[in-house]
Amino acid sequence: MKYIYICNMKDNLQLATKYLYESIQGRYVTATHLYSFLETLPSVFKISTVGFSVKQQPIKVIQFGEGKVKILIWSQMHGNESTTTKGLIDYLNFLHHNENEFESLSKLVTFYIIPILNPDGAAAYTRENANGVDLNRDAFECTQPESKVLRTVLETFTPDYCFNLHDQRTIFGLLESQKPATMSFLTASYNEARTFNSVREEAAAVIVGINNELQKYIPNQVGRFDDSFNINCTGDYFTNRGYPTILFEAGHYVNDYNRDEVRKFVFIALKAAISFINENDIVSNDLGNYLNIYQNNKCFYDFIFKNVKINDNNVEKNIKFAVQYKEVLKGNRIEFIPEIIQIENLDTFFAHQTIYFENKMYEYEDRNFPKIGDIIKV
Repeated sequence: MKYIYICNMKDNLQLATKYLYESIQGRYVTATHLYSFLETLPSVFKISTVGFSVKQQPIKVIQFGEGKVKILIWSQMHGNESTTTKGLIDYLNFLHHNENEFESLSKLVTFYIIPILNPDGAAAYTRENANGVDLNRDAFECTQPESKVLRTVLETFTPDYCFNLHDQRTIFGLLESQKPATMSFLTASYNEARTFNSVREEAAAVIVGINNELQKYIPNQVGRFDDSFNINCTGDYFTNRGYPTILFEAGHYVNDYNRDEVRKFVFIALKAAISFINENDIVSNDLGNYLNIYQNNKCFYDFIFKNVKINDNNVEKNIKFAVQYKEVLKGNRIEFIPEIIQIENLDTFFAHQTIYFENKMYEYEDRNFPKIGDIIKV
C-alpha cells in the first residue's frame, strides 16, 4: 500500500494561531459548542448522526475525502478532555478556509471524524459516561452505547490509521528535560509482552514524524506514553485487531491551564501526522527514533511550596508541600481549586511553579500545620 507525502510549506504554528476557532475556548467544551462550529462548515463536510449516548444525545460524525488512505479520528471519549477536540476543530477550520489544501487532501485521504464521542460526559465535565463507565476501559466488553458506536464505525469503515485523542493531567513530565509533557503519543500494545509487530511499527513511524515537527515548537516537551497492555483499552484493543492506532495526549504548557496554547500543538500534531502518512515503508531506525522519545513520568505538581514554617506539637520546623488544581464545573466554566495533595517527600518532583514561603508560619483555620485537602491561595 502506497501513501503520498504532503509537504509542510508554511509555519504550522502560525497556521494554528490563524485558524484557531475563537468561539470555542477554555476547558469546558460540549456538544452544544460543537454544533455551533458544525453549522459553519460547508456541505463538502458531510455531517450526520452515527448513534446516541446513554442520555440519547446524538453523536455527530464528520466525513469527507475520497482517497485510498482511510483515517478514523475520535476525541473526547473522556468528557473532561477537551483540548484535542479544540485542536481538531481548529484543523477542520483550517481545511474549511483553504480550498486547495482541502481538495488536495481529499484526493488522498478519506476521513471519518467523531469530535465528541461522549457528549454526556462532556456536558457533566466527567471522565466517564452517564452510566459512570470509562469508555476507554470498555473496548473489549463493549457494554456502553458510545463504545458500540465506535466499534461499529471501526468494523464498517476499516481504517488504515486510528487517531485516539485525549488530554493528560499536569502531573506528567519528562525526567530528562525536567519539562512538562506538553504533547505525548503512543503506539498502543497488542499483547502482554508489548512486542512490536508491523501494526505498531506503522503507528510508531507516524509518531516519529509528528515528533520531528513538534520539536521545532516545543523542544524536549514531547513524551512517549506508557505502553502497558490492557485489552480493555481502546488503543490496545484496536491494535490487537490489526488497526494502527496512535494515542494523542495533550498536556500542560506554561501558564496555560485553559489549554488554548496547547490546542495549537494538537493542530500541528494532526497536520504533521496526516502529512507523514506517506509510503510508510518502515526503515530500521524508525523504531529506534520512536523509543528515543522521552517517556512520560508522573513527576510534576502545579505548585510546590518551600520554606513553610509549621508548628508540629509545639516544635517549629520548615517543610514543603505540593498543591494541585482540582477542576470543578461551576455553571458553564471550569474553576481551578488549589488543594494540598502531598506533604514532604517531594525531592524527586518538579513544579510548574515554585513558591517560597520565606519561613512564614503556615495558618489554616485554627492550626499551624497543613493537611491534605487544605485549600491554598496561590
